[in-house]
Amino acid sequence: MDGKKRESERHNHRNMSRSGRLIAQAVLFTAALLLLPGPAPMDGAAQPAAEKPYFRKQPLPYPENALEPYISARTLSFHYEKHHQGYVNNLNKLVAGTPLAGRSLEEVVRETAGRPDKTAVFNNAAQVWNHDFFWQCMKKGGGGKPAPGKLLRMIETSFGSFERFANAFRTAAASLFGSGYTWLVQEGDALKIVQTSNADTPIAHGQTPLLTCDVWEHSYYLDYQNRRPDFIGAFLDHLVNWEFVESRVR
Repeated sequence: MDGKKRESERHNHRNMSRSGRLIAQAVLFTAALLLLPGPAPMDGAAQPAAEKPYFRKQPLPYPENALEPYISARTLSFHYEKHHQGYVNNLNKLVAGTPLAGRSLEEVVRETAGRPDKTAVFNNAAQVWNHDFFWQCMKKGGGGKPAPGKLLRMIETSFGSFERFANAFRTAAASLFGSGYTWLVQEGDALKIVQTSNADTPIAHGQTPLLTCDVWEHSYYLDYQNRRPDFIGAFLDHLVNWEFVESRVR
C-alpha cells in the first residue's frame, strides 16, 4: 500500500507541475499580447476626436462640363482636380502638427498674411480660398447685367453705369501682369475693382470680395491660349453668377 501511495503522490506531483507550467505559459502569452501595439487604422476609418481636421476644397457647384463652351470640361478638370487640389495637399502638409491645423481657412489666411516665415502657408491657404470663391462666382447661363436690386444700384453709384464697370473690370483683368486675380470688392458703401498678384486675396486686406476672375494662365490657356481678353469677355458676358455676387453685399 505504501508503494501505491508513493506512486500516486508522484503522479499527482507530475500533474500539478504540468498544470503549473501550462498556467505560467498562459500568463506569459497574455502579457506578451498586452504589450503588442494595437492594429493600425484602416484607410478611411474615423480618426480620434482629438485629431485635427485636414483642409479640403469645396465641391464644385456644377458638373465639370456645365460651363461649356466658355470653359471646357478639360480646363475645369485640370484646374479643379490638379491645381486646386495641389494647393490643398500642400497646405495640409505645411500645417500638419501645428496650431494652424485646427483653424478655419480664413483664419489661416489672415494670420499668415505679411509674415515672411509663413509665406508658403499663406500662398497655399489663400489659393485654396480664392479657388473656392472663384467657382462660386460662375454658373451655367450666367453673365450679362445683374437684375435690378441693391448690387446694380451700388455698381451704378460707384462706377457711373454697369457698362463703365464692365469696361473697367475687363481692362484691369487684361492688364494684370503675370498671374493673379481681378476682384470686385466692397469697402463700406462703395465698390472697387482691385488686382491681386499670385495668391494675394482681399480678405488679407480687410476688404469684402464680391466677385473674382482668375487670370492665372491655367484658368484659360487650354481654351484661349494667349487670348486672355477673350476669356475675360466670356466670363463677364456668359458666366458670372450675379445672384451669388449680390448675396455677398453687406
